[in-house]
Amino acid sequence: MDTRNFLMSKGFLAATIAATLLAAAAARAEDTGQSFEIYGFAQADYIQDIGGRLDPNWDDAFRPSKICFDGACGEDGQASISVKQSRFGVKGTMPTGSSTAPLSFKFEFDLFGTGADAGQTTFRLRHAYGEWGSILAGQTNSLFMDGDVLPTTNDYWGPSGMVFYRNVQIRWTPYRTDNSHFAIAIERPGNDIDSGNLRLIEGLEDVDVRNDEELPDLTAQFRYGGDWGHLQLGGILRKVGYELRENPADSWTQGSEVGWGINVGTVFNVLEKDAIRLQVVYGEGIASYMNDGGMDLAPSANWDSGIVTDLEAAAVPLTGVLAYYDHWWNDKWSSSIGYSFTEVDNTNFQDPGAFQKIDYASGNVLYYPAENLMVGAELMWGERTNNDDASEDNVRFQFTVKYNFGITL
Repeated sequence: MDTRNFLMSKGFLAATIAATLLAAAAARAEDTGQSFEIYGFAQADYIQDIGGRLDPNWDDAFRPSKICFDGACGEDGQASISVKQSRFGVKGTMPTGSSTAPLSFKFEFDLFGTGADAGQTTFRLRHAYGEWGSILAGQTNSLFMDGDVLPTTNDYWGPSGMVFYRNVQIRWTPYRTDNSHFAIAIERPGNDIDSGNLRLIEGLEDVDVRNDEELPDLTAQFRYGGDWGHLQLGGILRKVGYELRENPADSWTQGSEVGWGINVGTVFNVLEKDAIRLQVVYGEGIASYMNDGGMDLAPSANWDSGIVTDLEAAAVPLTGVLAYYDHWWNDKWSSSIGYSFTEVDNTNFQDPGAFQKIDYASGNVLYYPAENLMVGAELMWGERTNNDDASEDNVRFQFTVKYNFGITL
């Protein structure tokens, strides 16, 4: 997308209008008892792949699931310079006339296009929610996720083996103290379905499979914390549904499997400013909540001498692990180093090229020469392994300059 098209894009116009209105509201905040903050950062990244190649739409994020095989995406060792991580947000509180709690709100955007905008520098909504007392409604981090285990990386996407998903939800937090809370939510459903080898079956050459999302996902979270850090337990229960028709003239038939998952995350504060970040997640049909890799639902069958029996859908089991250490050398220098993986237990009817495992490791050195300024260098390694045990890896170097800003009224 060229500069002219970008400036005329709907996302840019919407963000500009929103910023103008919010700035006007901020000017009145002090007179009306409201609090208001405009915040964000401008970030530029120089990215150099040393070996391997990612899908060009994902050049600016290190997602090992997007590593290309056998030169399918062109020559290895590509370079990129990006501002997609740059971020703009507004948040605040306002009185409601109630003695219990004010209304708080948050809107936040970055420039990392996904979906139909994959590969583009365009506004993308991260958070948009309001919260009053124990009720939150809007888009923010899923309750199945523990965002605090995310290490301090320059890479936009981060470690693969952690739950990382922002979702539209209605959340209730019946218990909350300074150190702990318990919350439950219903969240927007969304399934990733792998049709596998269905089209190799005689009579199913034109089969069509699509999502069936009849019920919201149910999530829950409990956290206990203190000066030492925190321990968090997250859970999810979901209906992973699908619709199938053998050819365009047929009607759709429905089916579903139960998806579930448990996520345990912790951060231990050690020494003066260091932190150990750990997470283990396991479940079935939960890949769409992971930071990278896998499918929620796939076909399973017995296939002997071309004869297929016991064909059914299966919620794909998944395991994710993350272990990182953040260390401060002094007040101006810090580093983060660690390893993560995501692994699925493929069904026996998935394609040989289906994703099976991702390994991800990174280490960096970050320098803070002045307040609100960070300069850092990071080295990353990632490997994708497929269902047939074929694998490809990539090594990436990233250099980052980041300027933070914030205005509180």
